[in-house]
Amino acid sequence: FESRVERYGSTVVRINVPPGPFMARDPRVVAVLDAKSFPVLFDVDKVEKKNLFTGTYMPSTSLTGGFRVCSYLDPSEPTHAKVKQLLFSLLASRKDAFIPAFRSHFSSLLATVESQLVLGGKANFNTLNDATSFEFIGDAYFGVLPSASDLGTTGPAKAAKWLIFQLHPLVTLGLPMILEEPLLHTVHLPPILVSGDYKVLYKYFNAAATKALDTAEGLGLKRDEACHNLLFATVFNSYGGLKVLLPGILARIAGAGEKFHQKLVAEIRAAVADAGGKVTVEALEKMELTKSAVWEALRLDPPVKFQYGRAKADMNIESHDAVFAVKKGEMLFGYQPCATRDPRVFSPTAREFVGDRFVGEEGRKLLQYVYWSNGRETESPSVDNKQCPGKNLVVLVGRLLVVELFLRYDT
Repeated sequence: FESRVERYGSTVVRINVPPGPFMARDPRVVAVLDAKSFPVLFDVDKVEKKNLFTGTYMPSTSLTGGFRVCSYLDPSEPTHAKVKQLLFSLLASRKDAFIPAFRSHFSSLLATVESQLVLGGKANFNTLNDATSFEFIGDAYFGVLPSASDLGTTGPAKAAKWLIFQLHPLVTLGLPMILEEPLLHTVHLPPILVSGDYKVLYKYFNAAATKALDTAEGLGLKRDEACHNLLFATVFNSYGGLKVLLPGILARIAGAGEKFHQKLVAEIRAAVADAGGKVTVEALEKMELTKSAVWEALRLDPPVKFQYGRAKADMNIESHDAVFAVKKGEMLFGYQPCATRDPRVFSPTAREFVGDRFVGEEGRKLLQYVYWSNGRETESPSVDNKQCPGKNLVVLVGRLLVVELFLRYDT
């Protein structure tokens, strides 16, 4: 994307994006690649969001019980508001569970890291995080450990397999091109190959999410449609996000250096001490540097890098330097890291991790250019937009990881 910007001297360009014609009817998009043009993708008055969560193709609904789940619905569709309200209700009903569940599961993860370091000299955080995040989400959302169900310890593997079947047109597994192109990027993988795994996942959600499904019926949703939506939101959106988010935060903060770690240690331990030794929401709110560090990680490494929208009418899109005419029906595409590393907004340090970037009044003004949640960080998700319903929870979980690390370690 950056080479195209350089070639054309423009941050709004026409390009083709993968996958090819056997999966995507039309690969042509108008790419918006700066902080000023990118937010058009959030404006549901200007762009339609129907069936384009993954872009120019849509995975088979056989992968989601025959239903178009919330991520593929436009806010104008009645089911969108019902499902998103269900997700808001679920998060609100479990708000007191998130901090203790996270601390319990990730304290155990770090203890495992330490024991593996002692025994073998190394530990793989990502592998441990996959298993721990899946357990944490099941515990926090529903109060039922996946490992205590028929899933046992197979949940993360079944979830990863199901995710691949939806995202394979866009991913690379590092195989030789002569294998990857025909296997992953030419035709859709048959949903039947993952149906058994999906049924086991569905069985867990159908049993664990009883209260949420009761709520869904009160909102006018059928129980099975609600369950498929909960599965998708939990596994694809939440679990898929944490697989990327938490290792990314760890890597960015590790690379920020010991002096930055010392500042985090001082802030975190003082706030927890003031709260009587407990990690509370009030204590977390006092940790301005910790929150800034998480926002900075989300700015540089958004868990979902692509956003799409189809123009509802002829319109003009403004970049920093020009105005571009777009016709009704054209697909708009945003590669988020280009927009959130825009040097016109974030100065010469736009590509660098600056942990205190969002501290103070001037720093907080920059939050309007943090877009990871499919909306501005200064805005809130609602049933009328496509912003992530778990926006505030994601930032909370990121902060909790940093807190857990620096209550435990000095660097």
